[in-house]
Amino acid sequence: MSLLLYGATGYTGQLIVEYAGKYGLQPILAGRSEAKVKALATQWSLPWRVADLNNPASVDALLEGIQVVLHAAGPFQHTAKAMMEGCLRNQVHYLDITGEIAVFESAARLDERAKTAGIMLLPGAGFDVVPTDCLALYLKNKLPDATHLQLAFASGAGLSHGTATTMAENLGQGGAVRLNGKITRVPVLGHKTMTVPFPGKSLFVMTIPWGDVSTAFYSTGIPNIETYTGVSPSSFKWIKWQRYFNWLLRTSFVRNLVKSRIQKRPAGPSPEKRKKAISLVWGKVSNGSGKSAEATLRTPEGYTLTALTSLLIAKKVLNGSAPIGFQTPAKAYGAELIMEIEGVERHDL
Repeated sequence: MSLLLYGATGYTGQLIVEYAGKYGLQPILAGRSEAKVKALATQWSLPWRVADLNNPASVDALLEGIQVVLHAAGPFQHTAKAMMEGCLRNQVHYLDITGEIAVFESAARLDERAKTAGIMLLPGAGFDVVPTDCLALYLKNKLPDATHLQLAFASGAGLSHGTATTMAENLGQGGAVRLNGKITRVPVLGHKTMTVPFPGKSLFVMTIPWGDVSTAFYSTGIPNIETYTGVSPSSFKWIKWQRYFNWLLRTSFVRNLVKSRIQKRPAGPSPEKRKKAISLVWGKVSNGSGKSAEATLRTPEGYTLTALTSLLIAKKVLNGSAPIGFQTPAKAYGAELIMEIEGVERHDL
């Protein structure tokens, strides 16, 4: 069973290594830094490889004898294309843990090439976007003629370097929704707000360009999609002024300043924080006649969930369950995929 984990030395990559034994997996660890990869592989008694994604020949050597890649090295807008192209050349199934809309759309455009190569391209195998994608399809099945979908999540453990860096590289870009089947940019984050009934408590949320703006359309066919995240009302008072200084946030100076500060922070939430934290998801679908359906999920904390869902999907692929072409988690494995994770609870409202 040849699973290669690229980006193994990152915060989430190391969590995936930690949980791999839970699924009976022994991934080949890989990344750019020989010293870091070798040290981690030695710690876990696992094989390892090193490759530069900017060198196609290096990627081809990396993928020799591999059945599936689990790509965990972000920001994926810089790394996913090279790895997907390598998987297409070498007929290797591709998974990643991105939440970036552009990466999902790029993978969708490779659908025919993936089918010709006989491989599956499934970005978003982690918290971005497994729980929300599965909830979207669950609700679509309850209301088959749904025309509108709203999804919201809240997770409070904190951010890893990788997640924070991805956010920094998109400062000042505003938001996105899907409108009449098309992804449509909106000028600011939080252009809409509301309070939603998460499990156990209601929370204030604002719109953000979450991956489901892309993926939920492929999973459900619903043409109008909005995605939200929990935010404190006091923080939102500052966020709503961003329209006046987005031009500044887009400058290299500001983005590089933010990224330099990120590197001075802890690599990600501590084990204690992750153990105490949970993630909450809410979804609602509605149709043209006013009917609607709502449901919620309660799941493990986001980074822990990413390790668990990505390994669960990798195990399915290694066992021969890999529908070819571009896939989303729910499209490939159904709305019940998330319920295979221990501790997940789903409730209809």
